[in-house]
Amino acid sequence: MSRQYFGTDGIRGKSNTFPMTPDVAMRVGLAAGRVFRRGDHRHRVVIGKDTRLSGYMLENALVAGFTAAGMDVFLLGPIPTPAVAMLTRSLRSDIGVMISASHNPFEDNGIKLFGPDGYKLSDELELRIERLVDANMADLLASSPNIGRAKRIDGVHDRYIEFAKRTLPRNVSLDGLRVAIDCANGAAYKVAPAALWELGAEVVTFGNEPNGHNINLNCGSTHPVTLAKKVHEVRADIGIALDGDADRVLIVDEKGTVIDGDQLMAVIAESWAGDGRLSGNGIVATVMSNLGLERFLSERDLALARTKVGDRYVVEHMRANGFNVGGEQSGHIVMSDFATTGDGLVAALQILACVKRMDRPVSDVCRRFEPVPQVLKNVRISGGKPLEDKHVKQAVEAAEDELGSSGRLVIRPSGTEPLIRVMAEGDDQGKVERIVDQLVSVISDVRSAA
Repeated sequence: MSRQYFGTDGIRGKSNTFPMTPDVAMRVGLAAGRVFRRGDHRHRVVIGKDTRLSGYMLENALVAGFTAAGMDVFLLGPIPTPAVAMLTRSLRSDIGVMISASHNPFEDNGIKLFGPDGYKLSDELELRIERLVDANMADLLASSPNIGRAKRIDGVHDRYIEFAKRTLPRNVSLDGLRVAIDCANGAAYKVAPAALWELGAEVVTFGNEPNGHNINLNCGSTHPVTLAKKVHEVRADIGIALDGDADRVLIVDEKGTVIDGDQLMAVIAESWAGDGRLSGNGIVATVMSNLGLERFLSERDLALARTKVGDRYVVEHMRANGFNVGGEQSGHIVMSDFATTGDGLVAALQILACVKRMDRPVSDVCRRFEPVPQVLKNVRISGGKPLEDKHVKQAVEAAEDELGSSGRLVIRPSGTEPLIRVMAEGDDQGKVERIVDQLVSVISDVRSAA
């Protein structure tokens, strides 16, 4: 069955446009509530959100759906995605919901669902929910006496802050570090600066004045140049850039250089392997992670297992094969000893702990390998399947032959936007750029002719 609603990270789209409408959100709440209504106990769902204007609209629609399905709703307000996953388990909820489009602009929004174990739903469960979304709503409604209640709960920020702090050993203090943090005007605008300050850091905070429209706007992990300028301005030791729902992070060193998720995974993997804490004798990353990371790990007799793009697929592979560190180049870092999903703040704390222990500048600590030249370009599409065109297939085969064993080629449709992503990497920068440009040209020609 094809997926009409769910992509690689829940349901996502432009607010008040299908599928991000109040009607669909209500139906998703009703359908998901019915799927997770198991047994005779009083069922509950927790709902968090980021700071987008449309969050109010979607939150109320989801409440209507879940209560109509007979579930009690706990409203968390603006809070990071990993906090929703954590609180789903902590509050013994049957399902958790995060209303967010992550790193996308404020016009977009999304719905992410978590099971009672705090993990994102499997493809099979998402398909079950999809079937019910378009079913007869009358068949899903709870009886009148069993309609759910809804209430906002307090103290959730404090719970998450304490959880994040406990991921560090008791003897670790951030005293003496000046930390600049960009909260992307998003979900972590309160909790992240508070956690850093309570751990002893001198904190310079910006991107912490959300107004419903400015989430990810010229700030956060999708626009780290803003943080780089702030690090120089305040002479910070390190910069931390979160995205709109704080499930990903990028670091800026004291020189203003941006450090991506591949380097951060290398730091954590090397540190945990040295401490005997790394499970699976390696880490899990996606097909987009740099070849330099793979070589770095191989030199240390550590493995790199690759999955398709999407942190949920990274987590699935970690769970199935006994890994406890994984992530994406974009900054999703998953450490299953602590959390069930990517957590930007917790990942940043692990990096800060390494900086304190090694007592060296961030530029030394976080530059673990020399990245292989990698070029990524996007081709916007309006429909059709250009990757199935014979001319595109021929161009891809020729490119793979030219790269040979010294490089990689990844071409895939985006799971969140109407784009084809074309990525190539290899030791020869010029060759890589030429190959990507040629493929983009061929795909564009096919798209135009369609």
